[in-house]
Amino acid sequence: MSQLTVFVSDNPAQPLLHTSDSSEIQRQLNNAGVRFEQWQASATINADSSAEQIQAAYAADIAKLQAEGGYVTVDVISLSSHHPDKAALRQKFLAEHTHSEDEVRFFVRGQGLFCLHINGKVYQVLCQQNDLISVPAGTTHWFDMGREPEFTAIRLFNNPQGWVANFTGSDIAGRFPLLP
Repeated sequence: MSQLTVFVSDNPAQPLLHTSDSSEIQRQLNNAGVRFEQWQASATINADSSAEQIQAAYAADIAKLQAEGGYVTVDVISLSSHHPDKAALRQKFLAEHTHSEDEVRFFVRGQGLFCLHINGKVYQVLCQQNDLISVPAGTTHWFDMGREPEFTAIRLFNNPQGWVANFTGSDIAGRFPLLP
């Protein structure tokens, strides 16, 4: 189940809000300028589904996003607990960073924790299967896939170079809870 926890950015011990109500998650994130939606596949998806099968199952939703946001590249990323570089990959995105373009992710399987640092608050969004999140370009954030990552996500890009992480140098990410 998707979850949202909101903190004041200097108080990681006391959440302002914790909810698993999808409409409340969407409302809170939309108010912060972040798109959050839940989609349903038009075909069955599982851990063995190919990138092509996944893209076909969500073709109408992908086409809608591409038309709205001008996204030209679509791919599928999958990471499992058996990946030999899982610890290094996790660590890379745990530091606060920005991107020069929107970070659009749709979770087809598994989960990931997006932590968004916006206007003096930290929004921790536990995205799970069927969740779409679009983090606007320039938004400071970090991402946690957990110690034993298990997720597959569709990614959309305007320009693959725009997805390069620009690290802020802040240590804020280390003060907030992460996935086990």
